[in-house]
Amino acid sequence: MRIHVGCEMTYDFVQDTPVVTMLNVHASRFSDLERPDTVLTVPAVPLEGYRDTFGNWCNRLVAPAGRFTLRTDTVVRDHGNGDMTDTGARQEEVRSLPVETLLYLLGSRYCETDRLSQTAWDLFGAMPPGWTRVQAICDYVHDRITFGYEHSRPTRTALEAFEEQRGVCRDYAHLAIAFCRCLNIPARYCTGYVSDIGLPLPHAPGDFAAWMEVFLGGRWHTFDPRNNSPRIGRILIAYGRDAADVPLTLTFGPNTLVNFRVTTEEATPLTA
Repeated sequence: MRIHVGCEMTYDFVQDTPVVTMLNVHASRFSDLERPDTVLTVPAVPLEGYRDTFGNWCNRLVAPAGRFTLRTDTVVRDHGNGDMTDTGARQEEVRSLPVETLLYLLGSRYCETDRLSQTAWDLFGAMPPGWTRVQAICDYVHDRITFGYEHSRPTRTALEAFEEQRGVCRDYAHLAIAFCRCLNIPARYCTGYVSDIGLPLPHAPGDFAAWMEVFLGGRWHTFDPRNNSPRIGRILIAYGRDAADVPLTLTFGPNTLVNFRVTTEEATPLTA
C-alpha cells in the first residue's frame, strides 16, 4: 500500500522568529519513503538539521516577519495490515529491563506518576501483567475520556485528564502512559500520522495524532487509547517522554497560525 502523507502550516509572525520543527517521518521508516519528505518553506530560508536527545530529526530555522509557510510531502510504502498485536507479550521485571527503557518509567511534565500511582494500582493492580493489563488501561482511558477538539488545552496533564474526563488524543496518551509507568511498564509518547483508511465515511479532517508505545516482551508495542482499535497507516514522526519532548513546531516569539492542513490518505497504486 502507498500512503500519501504531508502537512502545511502557515503562520503570521510579527518579527523575525527562531523556530524548531519536528515534521519529518521518523528514521525507523526512512526505507519506506518513496522520496525524501524535505521540509520546504515559503519564503525559502536556511534550515539546520539535527537529532534531538531521543534521536528524532529536527530542523532549526528563523522565520521572517510576515506570512510564513512550512510544508512537507511524501509517499510511504506500508504493509497495510494495521497495528500489530501480541497478546502473549509479557511484562518484564524492572531489574531485567534494558537500561535505555528506564527513562520511560519516570514521571514527566504531563505524566504525574507520583499523583496517579495509587489510582493505577487500585484499578489495574489485580490484573495479569503484560498485554492484558496494558489493554485494560487503554480500555479504561478510552471509555473515561470524552473526545472533542473544543476540549483541547495544551497545559492539561494526565491527572487533570483523569479528573476532567475530557480531552484530545494527547490527553488519552498521557493518562495511559502515566498508568503504565505507575505499574512499572515503560511507556513513551508518540506523535505522527494516523489514517482513516478502511474506516467508514465520512472521515474527519486530517490531523496529527498521538499514541503510545509500551515495552513488553523485549520490544516496543503500539497502543492507541484514543482510537482503541488497530489502524492502517500509522506513521511515526517522533517519540519522547510526553508531548513536551515532541512539539511539531516550537516557536520562540509571538505568532498566529492562520492555516493548518494534514494529509494521510491512500495513494494510487503504481502501474507496472
